[in-house]
Amino acid sequence: MTKRVVLVAAVARNGVIGNGPDIPWHVPGEQAGFKELTMGDVLVMGRTTYESIGRPLPGRSTIVLTRDRGWSAEGVRVAHSFTDALALATTLPGDVSVVGGGQVYAAAMPFAKEQVISEIDLEPEGDVFYPDFDRRQWIEKHREHHEGYDRVFWVRG
Repeated sequence: MTKRVVLVAAVARNGVIGNGPDIPWHVPGEQAGFKELTMGDVLVMGRTTYESIGRPLPGRSTIVLTRDRGWSAEGVRVAHSFTDALALATTLPGDVSVVGGGQVYAAAMPFAKEQVISEIDLEPEGDVFYPDFDRRQWIEKHREHHEGYDRVFWVRG
């Protein structure tokens, strides 16, 4: 069974998605939209992203990608490659929502059929970036304007 793989990210104008384990902005309403988009899905995230959240998010299954073979956390599944995470996801209900960080987005990009990007209208300091993607391979399907950000829905062309 093939799962729909969707990259879900908030990206500043300068490509920043994080500063260490932190998101370098607070935009009211953006995280509520994230919850709505991912509810019922399998979240795939890196260990640093998971540890910044600190717990599994309610209403969603969580798979954490890490190179550390000894790492574990209560209530989550662990994978050591994106393809392993996809194999685990096939055993769980819902689509696959890839939610960070930068290395995980880059690993998932070839598998993604959709991206939902909140374009944050800021240029903060940061050391984690969303991977570049060839926009000629993607079609902007829908754009929602919100205060402080646009949420853009992309599909692979």
